[in-house]
Amino acid sequence: MIAKVRIFLEMIKFEHTLFALPFAFVGAILGSVTVEKRLPEWSEVGWILLAMVGARTAAMGLNRLIDKAIDARNPRTANRAIPAGLLQSKDVILYIVVSFVLLFWAAYQLNSLAVKLLPLAVFFLVFYSYTKRFTWACHLVLGLTIGLAPLGGWVAVTGGITWEAVVLYVSVALWTAGFDVIYACQDVEFDRKEGLHSIPARFGVGRALGIARAFHALTAAGFALLLVLTDLSWWYFAGTIVAAGLLLYEHRLVKPHDLSKLNAAFFTMNGILSMVIFIFTFIDLVVIRGW
Repeated sequence: MIAKVRIFLEMIKFEHTLFALPFAFVGAILGSVTVEKRLPEWSEVGWILLAMVGARTAAMGLNRLIDKAIDARNPRTANRAIPAGLLQSKDVILYIVVSFVLLFWAAYQLNSLAVKLLPLAVFFLVFYSYTKRFTWACHLVLGLTIGLAPLGGWVAVTGGITWEAVVLYVSVALWTAGFDVIYACQDVEFDRKEGLHSIPARFGVGRALGIARAFHALTAAGFALLLVLTDLSWWYFAGTIVAAGLLLYEHRLVKPHDLSKLNAAFFTMNGILSMVIFIFTFIDLVVIRGW
């Protein structure tokens, strides 16, 4: 059983929870200071953490389960746990159910709006994995799904949604869509052969990278807009400058005819970016001003 759990965590890249988790805490801290004029309570932080782990684990488990036949035909993904026979579908379904239970339990410990939004969150978690079968806008759907992390953090501590929360949500959604477009460039030939949809398969790698740059330019603008809409100060602004620099560097790593550094651009840069925004938000609102 322990070996199966280890294989499952490797299959869903559990360590990549760091992509979205820092933004959930950004949403919680910024929401509590902006609306509630306080910092999140430790209990709220704990339930947000559990909700994020449950949601992300369920989403990735569903993705691997739904795409198992496609993964088996793709040389890049054929060695994943399900097509390689390391896990059976019934095992993955069990882990998905446990993850959803964890998500529901955490939401019920927070507030009524978090509970009411659960069906929407579950819909996006399930729906995303099917979108590549019929639309090249699948990257935007993934963005709208991952963007629920900061929005969920905001709702968890405030029990409401404001325009500031929407700006944060859209910014993270565009950031996610941009790096997912970059990641999809490595499968462009396979996607076209299989009749799967993506921005690189539809528009070509060169134009797709341009679209990703546009998404990330809007991301940087959204992060900067929060400086105007909230009580964030120049410490947070410094973080947005660093984040913008990381996005620029990420796009310098990938070129239409050279994707050899794609993994560094996708995994390393984006993991660092989410931590940068969180750290500078934390310094601004907690360390310096002591909310």
